[in-house]
Amino acid sequence: MNEAQILLLTAASIAFLHTILGPDHYVVFTAMGKARSWSLNKTLRITLFCGLGHVLGSVVIGVVGIILGAQLTSLVEFEGVRGNLAGWALLAFGLMYFAWGLKQAGRGHKHSHVHTHDEVVHDHEHDHRTDHSHVHDAQAKNPITPWAMFIIFVLGPCEALIPLFMYPAAMQSTGLVVAVATVFGLVTLATMLGCVALTTIGVEKLKLPTSGRYAQAVAGASVAACGAAVSLIGL
Repeated sequence: MNEAQILLLTAASIAFLHTILGPDHYVVFTAMGKARSWSLNKTLRITLFCGLGHVLGSVVIGVVGIILGAQLTSLVEFEGVRGNLAGWALLAFGLMYFAWGLKQAGRGHKHSHVHTHDEVVHDHEHDHRTDHSHVHDAQAKNPITPWAMFIIFVLGPCEALIPLFMYPAAMQSTGLVVAVATVFGLVTLATMLGCVALTTIGVEKLKLPTSGRYAQAVAGASVAACGAAVSLIGL
């Protein structure tokens, strides 16, 4: 194998490990998708949307850094600041969503009904103080949550991509820079989509308590846990 092939294989391997070892890359989407009664297709579309922002954010910073002649240490430090900001933002979003979920769960005595939406069978609860309507239909159409997730993931860096960029840049090989970015991005996105699909299907098969009265609170707690893992542990 030549140097270019080794670099591309390294980029693919690091992208896979970077995604698998970071639960924020997939647990967030599975939890929010189940809580908001998104179909699997919609959950995967939102995952792809946020994943593109996640990868392209680091690509743009890496390219700008190369053009400006920035040192590797400077770019890594900047990505570290972005990572901390994204982690705390994810934690804050999760805690606020958790609090909102608890508030929703406390609204009156509820009972459960089973429904089918977007080919997904799930149950949700109603009280008789309000209209017996499909609340989750409005939730599913609310764009605030996907956009909030997108912004957080744009802030979240792919730290491993920057050092991979610098080697071909030092060789003045624009084609190899593009190849590294493409391989890293495609593997990251494919791994995110695969993990989200598997965890979503797994939750459905195992019949875990991700729907019902405390669904929103459980989702918020899951997102907050991912944010804490990023901010406090560095995953």
